[in-house]
Amino acid sequence: MAYRSFRKFLDALDQAGELKRVAVPVDTDLLIAEWADREMKSSGGGKAVFFEQPIIDGIKSEFPVAINTMGSPRRMALALQVADIGDIAREIQLILKAKPPTDLREGWSLLKQGIHLLHARPKQVKEGACQEVVHKIDSGNTFSLRDLPILKCWPKDGGRFITLPNVHTRDPETGARNVGIYRMQIYDEQTAGMHWQIHKVGARHGKRYYERSERMPVAVTLGGDPVYTFAATAPLPDGLDEILFAGFLRKKSVELVRCKTIDVEVPADVDFVLEGYVQPGEMRPEGPFGDHTGFYTAVEDYPVFHVTAITHRRDAIYPTTIVGVPPMEDYYIGDACVRIFLPVFKMNFPEIVDMTLPPEGVFHNLVFVSIRKQYPYQAFKVMHGLWGMGQMMFSKYIVAVDEDCDVHNTSDVLFRLCANTDPARDTTIIKNPSDSLDHAPTDQNIGSHMGFDATRKLPGENYHRRWPELLKMTEEAQALVDALQAQTR
Repeated sequence: MAYRSFRKFLDALDQAGELKRVAVPVDTDLLIAEWADREMKSSGGGKAVFFEQPIIDGIKSEFPVAINTMGSPRRMALALQVADIGDIAREIQLILKAKPPTDLREGWSLLKQGIHLLHARPKQVKEGACQEVVHKIDSGNTFSLRDLPILKCWPKDGGRFITLPNVHTRDPETGARNVGIYRMQIYDEQTAGMHWQIHKVGARHGKRYYERSERMPVAVTLGGDPVYTFAATAPLPDGLDEILFAGFLRKKSVELVRCKTIDVEVPADVDFVLEGYVQPGEMRPEGPFGDHTGFYTAVEDYPVFHVTAITHRRDAIYPTTIVGVPPMEDYYIGDACVRIFLPVFKMNFPEIVDMTLPPEGVFHNLVFVSIRKQYPYQAFKVMHGLWGMGQMMFSKYIVAVDEDCDVHNTSDVLFRLCANTDPARDTTIIKNPSDSLDHAPTDQNIGSHMGFDATRKLPGENYHRRWPELLKMTEEAQALVDALQAQTR
């Protein structure tokens, strides 16, 4: 069953031995982040950490803090309530093709295929746990953003940042909904930076409000079922609703409740809702911020989010994360995304066997892909195809290897890269959009990307010798040594 609250998810982590409880007071200024970073850098991502007494400016917060809740393969599986992430991958291609059922017969047909789309379409409700406590800014209430246990993660950060906000926006022309995760720097009690980059859907929605000279309603949710956060990070095809995807993942419709001060609907079971608006054209310096790149991102102008109300559960828990030098929690979330959407890539490129984004590449910088190679320059065909698919356009380096190479074994991939390539013949460099957070390109958002063909060379690929065989022992010899070694134990 779907998690009815973020607290229920934490209970599940606790029962699985994946949660550490910290009863002593810990400051939200650097100390929680340092504690979490040590945990994430330990074997296998360590454990999730629940801080019972976070301290803000010397005062104990009324809200506990949970961090690193999806920071391992096991915790990711628990978050999505599957035995293995591959279980979702086997269904994902169908969800991208199908539509929510229009009648019971169609629904039963889809259920037989294991898609559970009867639960995908969201439901509207009149009230939700996320509005058990309501603080409207215009009512003279003193509750504000400063009352939330928001972390300062790194010493030179520009301030405290909300790092796991699910930002809900809507296209003013089509009504299409989008949920994305864009970090938010706290400026004061009622305003925060909204770090949506030019390539993001939130920025596109904002541009349309700007063209209409209209204030843009924005809602920010925190907590609730962890699938909401995962869906917000997933590289969904443009136009596929994150709320619909979340309903599919949790096998239960997402119940949506209308905000108190703006015309936006949000999941009714989240822990916090920040209601407000962005005034198109209003910008303010944001940053620096210690980012997932492992470096501080520079100060730049971004839109300003104005709070009109804050609502929350009575027993709300503040979810957060810290990003920085990998591996971090975001690596495990990103790895799950790649595994789940691999069938989509295979649908477009049947020759793809496997693909991964190693932690050293911090998402976009490095991609390993294995292929079943049948004809000359097929590796380059796959590279260019990947560069044309959504956020894969940011991939700085793509290394293509043969199907017998394990892309999850970086040592094996680097061995093939060094052994199978001639730099002049087996590389290609293109111009493409770059990640806004990549500090290396000369000009922001525009850079070069490089592909390496580390596959065996075929006739027609400007290789005029016989390709050698890779060393491999016979299966008979391996079996005999296995038996001999067993006798010596």
